[in-house]
Amino acid sequence: MKYKNAKNILPKELVTEIQKYIQGDIIYIPIQGEKTSWGEKSGSKEALNNRNKQIFDLYTLGHNIDEIQNMFNLSKSSILKIVSKIKISNPSLGGAVNE
Repeated sequence: MKYKNAKNILPKELVTEIQKYIQGDIIYIPIQGEKTSWGEKSGSKEALNNRNKQIFDLYTLGHNIDEIQNMFNLSKSSILKIVSKIKISNPSLGGAVNE
């Protein structure tokens, strides 16, 4: 994002209109078009969702939290959060998370 002086790029009438709302501050004007959420363009979001599903599947197959933590190099609390979040979003899976 680059800083540009409005009076150098916008018509005088538009600058005057904008000054009715804000003066002397910096404002952000987003690019037109569809806004995508975090990780959609890069595929990061899908990769994390796939990893989290793998973690949950291993947990439901009977692997304990310590084993899963070592497989994915994540902290115990991260594994517990992932499993809990999936359980909460799918009430039919029920039950508490066992360490």
